[in-house]
Amino acid sequence: MIEHLYQFTQTNDFTMEKVIDDEHVNINHIVVQPGGTVPVHVANSHVYQIVVRGTLSLSLEDGAAHQYPAGNVIAVPFNTKMAIRNEGSETLEFFVVKAPNPRDMPAVKKI
Repeated sequence: MIEHLYQFTQTNDFTMEKVIDDEHVNINHIVVQPGGTVPVHVANSHVYQIVVRGTLSLSLEDGAAHQYPAGNVIAVPFNTKMAIRNEGSETLEFFVVKAPNPRDMPAVKKI
């Protein structure tokens, strides 16, 4: 078998799981209930957030929050502070693609 199969949890409960962590890429799957948040952090690689359900509220570098509904891909540069919330009434589900894998990137700034 040439291909590799990866699975992710299908749930409405809060979830932060690493789906792929190899020499090329790191892919995480995140589910956030209405009113929930992802801890504030700094992008440790070039980050692409793929919104598949709900609306992602994103604030970068303490700026104003912007809303991104399902069907959007948001690119966040390396070493950018970000705050992610689910301000909607629907469960938020998104994938985070980090390329290259963060283990191959320099250290990020402190927040």
